[in-house]
Parts: sequence; C-alpha cells; structure tokens
Amino acid sequence: MKKVMLKTTLSLAVGLASTQLFASGYALNEQSISGMGTGFAGRSSSADDASTVYGNPAGMSFLKREQATVGAAAIIARSDIEGSGTNAIGQPINGSTDGDMVPVVAVPMGYYVKPVDEHLTVGIDMYAPFGLVTDYERGFAGRYWGDKSKVEVITLQPTIAWRFNDVVSIGIGPTINKIKGELGSSTFGGAAGDGRVKIKGDDTAVGFNAGVMVQATDATRIGLTYHSRVKYKLQGNTRIFGQGFGPFNGSKFDATLEIETPESADLSITHKLDNQWTIYAGSTYTRWSRLEQITVINEGVPARLGGAAGPIGTINEDQKWHNTWAHAIGASYQVNNQWVLRAGLSMDQSPANNVDRSPRIPTGDRKAVSIGAGWSPTDDLTIDAALSYLQEEEVNINLASASKGSFNAKYENSAFGLGLGMTYRF
Repeated sequence: MKKVMLKTTLSLAVGLASTQLFASGYALNEQSISGMGTGFAGRSSSADDASTVYGNPAGMSFLKREQATVGAAAIIARSDIEGSGTNAIGQPINGSTDGDMVPVVAVPMGYYVKPVDEHLTVGIDMYAPFGLVTDYERGFAGRYWGDKSKVEVITLQPTIAWRFNDVVSIGIGPTINKIKGELGSSTFGGAAGDGRVKIKGDDTAVGFNAGVMVQATDATRIGLTYHSRVKYKLQGNTRIFGQGFGPFNGSKFDATLEIETPESADLSITHKLDNQWTIYAGSTYTRWSRLEQITVINEGVPARLGGAAGPIGTINEDQKWHNTWAHAIGASYQVNNQWVLRAGLSMDQSPANNVDRSPRIPTGDRKAVSIGAGWSPTDDLTIDAALSYLQEEEVNINLASASKGSFNAKYENSAFGLGLGMTYRF
C-alpha cells in the first residue's frame, strides 16, 4: 500500500507534465489573439498590440499610443482512445476509454502599455503560460495511472522597455507566478472495490521575461525573446479514502513536490512585402530536459501503510523529457483601413518519450493551422478573432507495474481553439 500511495502521489508531478492545448509539453501558446491568427509566427517581432508584453517586451517601444488588450481563448479538445487495462493482480479491467477527457477550458489574458517618452515605455500584464485539465471517467481503464489532473499557472508581469534609437529596443520584466495543482487517481483495493487518492498543492515563484527587437530595415523587424525557467516547491496534502486503507480511510498527509517550468527562446522575423501583405516566421526552443526527474516528499505516513511514522524521505522518478523545437510561418493581408486577415501554420515537437508516456502525457508531435481577422471600426478600437485546429500524431501507451497493473492504449488527439480579443488605444 505504501508503494501504491507514494507512486500515486508522485503522479501529481507527472500530471504537471501533460497538456492537450496548443503548445508542447504543458506550455500554453494562447497569450495573444492577434498572434493566434498567424499561428504565433512572428510572436517576438510583430508588436501588433499590447500583448507584445508577453511575446517580446521590447516590442512595447514600437507601440505609439497608450493601450490595453484583453481577450480569452477557448480550447475544445478530443481524443480517440483504444485500449485496455488490468489491475494489480492481473485481472482485466472492463473500464471505459472515453475520449472526452478534456472539458472545454478558457485561457484569459490582459495587457496594458503606456509610452512615457520617446525612449521609455512601461507595461503590465496577466496571462497563463502553463496549464492542463484532464478528467477521465471514474471507471476509466487506466484509472490506476491517473484519472484527473488540473494544473493552473497564472503570471503577473510588470515590464519596462527602452528604445535606444529608431533601430534597437530592449525590454525586461519579472514574472510573479502562482501555480496550483490537483490530482485524482484510483488504487486497487481488492474485491471490495477501489480506493482513491486526491492530491492538492500550490506555490508562488519568480522568473523573468526579456527581449530585444531590431528594426533591420523599413520593412523588416527581427525579435528575440527569452522566458526564464521557474522553480516551484508545491506544498499541499495527500488524502486517501475508500477501500484498502483500513482504519486510515480519510487520512491526510503533508506532501511536497518540486518541479521547474522550462526556459525558452523565441526568434522570429516580420517582413512587410507591401502595404497589404506581411509575412511572419519564427522558431521556439524549449528546454524540456529539465523534467528529467521529479522529487516528492510525503510526511507522517503510518507504519500500517508500509512505512515508519514520520517523514518518508525523498522519492525520485525519471521522466527523461527532451528539448524541443517549434516552428511557425504566417501571413496577414490588410484589406483596408478597417480589416486585416491572418493565417498561419505551426509544427511542435512533443518532449515525452515513448517509454514513459502515460494517460497524463498522451501527446505526440503536432501540427496546427490557424486563421484570424482584426476589425478596427475606429482608430481607437480593434477587435481580433482567431480559429485554430490542431492534430497530433498517433501515440501508444504501454505501462505495467506490480502496484498499478497495466494499461495499453492508442491515442489520437485533436483540438479546436477559438479566440476573441479587444485592444483599446487611449
């Protein structure tokens, strides 16, 4: 029982390492609706509105007026799953493999930028850089490996930018990041039924976002952005209840989980072909190899559950994620003073390896196509909308352990993203 509980506790950290949204690993791309329309190509070089505070803080220097941008993206995901499982004593699980594991989720964002003078610009924003939600049915065939995960990271970023001249600008801002995690999974309790483990934890940590933007020619702009890693130490609790826990049914134990969100670098270019056509291209490198091993500490586990009372020590589990590249190309067409149309194509590698992939990490390499539009009924107001469709490669999960049984499945994942935003210039 100790092994069952500890491995399930460890799964909260594993749950932090999955997503079914529009970027690799558990990162989110949805920090800009105008950028969403071009598949986030040119994210660090376009500076179309105040959302550049995230895409490249140096881009604030290229915004001529005080402005605010707000928006949200809705993610509608779908998985086709074929699979089966066994319990800890080798009996087949006649459980479901329902593909509706991801509820519709919304990703909000908000930005404000104010030019102070010809050199200095300040800004502040709030966005979600990482997150996931997976919620299988309680009778899911892979429930011993995890049936619910929810992770939210919300970031507040005050920022400054300095424009040296008409060519070069730099920007930097600290990021104040709040992470919350929740996990649910089942444990095999014998003929009487299953037990359950619920885990919650949270933490606040600081990082930074920095960038440089160069107006290389009148028509060409180049940008480079660096998002730092952030180290978290989640403090929370592990609660056990149901069959198999005897007199400790309903007990709660302190839990500590350490995890790092990875650093990334984005290099992109924006080039105006003429007064109507603009093309964008960009690549992002993410150091997912930081998720090589996860550390979990449980405290106060009684001897009856398989260990001496008091601290249970440190548990490590290898994940062996690898670094990834994402690439995107896009274009916009300025129809007239009021309307601009956008489109983009992006490709994203999955950091997970085939050996360790689990129901919490059911993702593979992905491709996405995007379209969008911006409508400016006045010089002060722009409304942006975007639609994306993502398709992942087919991936397989093949897992087995003495405490959890086995789970073997094939996943085909896809998702739609819908975004709506508004920019108002003062």
